[in-house]
Amino acid sequence: MQMVDTPLQIALEEKYGAHNYHPLPVVLSRGSGVHVWDTQGKKYLDFLSGYSALNQGHCHPSIIEALVCQAQQLTLTSRAFYNNKLGPYEKFLCTYFGYDKLLPMNTGVEAVETAIKICRKWAYQHKNIPENQAIVIVCEGNFHGRTSTVISFSSDPDSKHQFGPYMPGFVSIPFDDIEALRHALQNPCVAGFLVEPIQGEAGVIVPTDGYLRKAWEACQEARVLFLADEIQTGLGRTGARLACDHENVRPDILILGKALSGGTLPVSAVLADNEIMLVIQPGQHGSTYGGNPLACAVAEASITVLEKEKMALNAMEMGQKFRKRIEQLNSRHIAVVRGKGLMNAIVIDHSDIDAAWHLCLEMMQQGLLAKPTHGDKIRFAPPLIIMEPQIEEAVSILEKSLLILD
Repeated sequence: MQMVDTPLQIALEEKYGAHNYHPLPVVLSRGSGVHVWDTQGKKYLDFLSGYSALNQGHCHPSIIEALVCQAQQLTLTSRAFYNNKLGPYEKFLCTYFGYDKLLPMNTGVEAVETAIKICRKWAYQHKNIPENQAIVIVCEGNFHGRTSTVISFSSDPDSKHQFGPYMPGFVSIPFDDIEALRHALQNPCVAGFLVEPIQGEAGVIVPTDGYLRKAWEACQEARVLFLADEIQTGLGRTGARLACDHENVRPDILILGKALSGGTLPVSAVLADNEIMLVIQPGQHGSTYGGNPLACAVAEASITVLEKEKMALNAMEMGQKFRKRIEQLNSRHIAVVRGKGLMNAIVIDHSDIDAAWHLCLEMMQQGLLAKPTHGDKIRFAPPLIIMEPQIEEAVSILEKSLLILD
């Protein structure tokens, strides 16, 4: 193996790259399954999974085979022409999730923007809301991306400060507060309710059992669209096909991304039924790369792998074991353990405001990669193919690493 100077790699990014991230000081060069290796050949358990883009694991053979095979045939046509992969892929995904129509995009935030546009247009055409008066309800602590529209309704100052002016048309309410939602729905100009079934970036905030179902029912009663951002929570991550499935909720607009490509390239999708989706006509929305043949082939392979290998079931079982084992540590530095499936987090209790960061550095030294969010929280989201011995190894590393906080 060719050794690479790690400090040099980091220095190059610092010198030539925008400083919009603060990574752990590790330079990765290879991945397979639940593991990654750095440029010095050191092996790590990946407990971030590309923010859940790698549910199927690094370089899953079936996904890579689909990627390579299609890349040798046709990668892009743009939507100026038909291609032989898009139609079959649209049928596959619509059948899999039970919707009439799919609108393909690339990144997650593009899919969110798409869903907002569809929701507004539906409201003007079908709910007769006065032009330019449509309101979308969102939740405090949300994370739906960082475009100028999406940060307009963010409550994260880092995402929002000095990026204004902000787009109007959004009302923010507390997450997991059904009465606040019901009150907001009384406004006749409300077009939709955009929600993460579990708030990931906020620190894996899991709502009260029944909240999603009650929220969906309230939206149905008010004739308001329920928009589920399942970009991070979907595709097996929480132990079900979708996080909404845990409460038998069928979103009016379903937003997908991340693991839709198994971590190989940006692929996202918006699904809805005809009444909603067909408000969009030619020229009103699109993307040069959206629905490209390469993305279609990879996404279909990614979903097939999830289903064939029963990854959602494994996520449920391994997630329960993982949370139980962390709770058994009885560490005075872990204030909270929470999650669903393999979407988990701990909250660090320590006088040092950088304690979570230091803990992640120590875990990195011992072969476990995770990243803090919002200061005192650490997310743990390994690929869904992880097995019990690897769960035990990760908890053992966490236990040893916690000693630095004593």
